[in-house]
Amino acid sequence: MSSHPAKTRAGISRRSLLGGAAATAAIWPVTFATAHPRPSRWSVEQPGIGGIGLRYQGSVITEKARSHGNIAALCDVDRHVREQARAAFGSTPKIYENYLDLLNNPAVDVVCIGTPDHWHSKMLIDACRAGKDVYCEKPLTLTLREGHVIRKAVADTQRVVQVGSWQRSDHRFRLAVELVRSGRIGQLQSVDVVLGKNVQGGPFERVPVPKHFNWNLWQGQTPDVPFLAERSHYTFRWWSEYSGGQMTDWGAHHVDIANWGINSLPVEISGKGTYPDVTDGYNVPIDFSAEVKFANGVVMTISDTGRNGIMFNGSEGRIFVNRGTISGKPVEDLASQPLERDAFQVYDFDNLDRPQRMGKLDSIINHMGNFFDCVEARRLPVSDVESQHRSVSLCHLSNIAVRLGRRLNWDPEQEDFRNDAEASSMLSRPQRAGFEVL
Repeated sequence: MSSHPAKTRAGISRRSLLGGAAATAAIWPVTFATAHPRPSRWSVEQPGIGGIGLRYQGSVITEKARSHGNIAALCDVDRHVREQARAAFGSTPKIYENYLDLLNNPAVDVVCIGTPDHWHSKMLIDACRAGKDVYCEKPLTLTLREGHVIRKAVADTQRVVQVGSWQRSDHRFRLAVELVRSGRIGQLQSVDVVLGKNVQGGPFERVPVPKHFNWNLWQGQTPDVPFLAERSHYTFRWWSEYSGGQMTDWGAHHVDIANWGINSLPVEISGKGTYPDVTDGYNVPIDFSAEVKFANGVVMTISDTGRNGIMFNGSEGRIFVNRGTISGKPVEDLASQPLERDAFQVYDFDNLDRPQRMGKLDSIINHMGNFFDCVEARRLPVSDVESQHRSVSLCHLSNIAVRLGRRLNWDPEQEDFRNDAEASSMLSRPQRAGFEVL
């Protein structure tokens, strides 16, 4: 395995970023990263960071990025959130309501996107085309077809993009995948994923749009509808217009880890669910389950009921992992048959000088660190665009199967359903004029 060279530093210099990229241009994959040089202002010492979408998770990732650079600009469509961000990050950063103004700021080199899901694709693409490297919260996309546009934009611009599926940087989840992929449970046969129930609620009261909140800009590509406080901020995830419920919320974490362990492509998806019938209320499924069959014969089940986590079932054992534990005989056997970090195989640009971390906030430290390592070296991050497009596509496909309530045949090379116009029509959505993901 190729490991990351030993490094200790407070941040990345713009000078070393440009020099390192040029010196190593010949060895990177052809789909990635060294064609576009940095602007001349990289002579100053640290990259400028811009944070977009700053209510909780966006502020978390921007804070974690701060140890690698300077916070140059902040953006949110909610003036109250912008004011809170100013209080947290000081008066030096420029403050914006519209993210396009932030992207036009020449002091911003790296962007952290922590907005609701329906904005991820467009902001990521616009940031790449503006010459910025990007850390974007999960899930990567609102629809599967958006992933195709992102894939092309990243390839065309040669930007470094890390998706915030931070469980890949949590030692428990990484160890589980390494054990599975190295054969410690024999041949992998099935994976069971439990995500938890969607929240139900409504009808909610229609109220005037708060004066401090740009509702039009918040809605972005989605239909222009009357304002409900419950549509925005954290509870956006229970509306199919803006998210995919637990299937894409927790699925972008757990389905991603399951997919990393399976290491194959889907060929058949089935699902079932029940839906609420509430005007002005949450509209993601009340109950849902799905089954995905892969080309290598592995079957993954996805459920909203049971113990939250991932169970890998093999011919010679099984491993359970979630955010609190990793268990199973192969884990117990590590006492006599260790699997050292320098023998890990599923990702080839680890920084072994970083300590093993577990849990959300600690793991994001390593996830952000991996991003900035890759910004410096022009390498693929551990949660790169292709892997995350493939993982969140499983979530989108499962949601489509749940909605249609029947078995669907999938062509993983063409990324389309086989002879199923109804299902194929659900791979994208109409987008409001002026906010298209193009």
